[in-house]
Amino acid sequence: MTIRTKTPNLLDNPPVPVQAKLAAAWTSFMFLYIYVDYFHLHKPGIIDNLRAGVVFEFDISPTLLTMMLASVAIPALMVMLSMTLPARVNRATNLVVASLYIPYSVVNAAGESWNWAPFYGLSIGIEVLLLAFILRSAWTWPRTPAVPAGPATTDLRQDLRQ
Repeated sequence: MTIRTKTPNLLDNPPVPVQAKLAAAWTSFMFLYIYVDYFHLHKPGIIDNLRAGVVFEFDISPTLLTMMLASVAIPALMVMLSMTLPARVNRATNLVVASLYIPYSVVNAAGESWNWAPFYGLSIGIEVLLLAFILRSAWTWPRTPAVPAGPATTDLRQDLRQ
């Protein structure tokens, strides 16, 4: 009697750097953020309001459009900044920006009717989950233990002083 045992080929699962996780989360957030705004245009009356020069009861103006651009540009910049900033600044920036965008995302549902609750509930819910992931990833950023100074580093410091 022969017993066959087949060892499965396990997929390699290398660790993903925190910077890549943050950039991926901000990228996902941006896609969702933009598509929610795009799908919002399909609500009855929205296009008519745009043609009349009104967005969310605000008159369309250079100031309004600049503020709207800034609200989209910040998460877009976070994709790049998450990959390029030094760890300490990166962590702090992600914690601050993600913390500020949670209430900002929730306010998007203000004044909407309950008929649109599934749309806004799903979109805001996913945005908040992505922002929570960003906060958690930045908060739990792995730390490298400090290496105590040994004779080699002491010698280097003395050489620099001379």
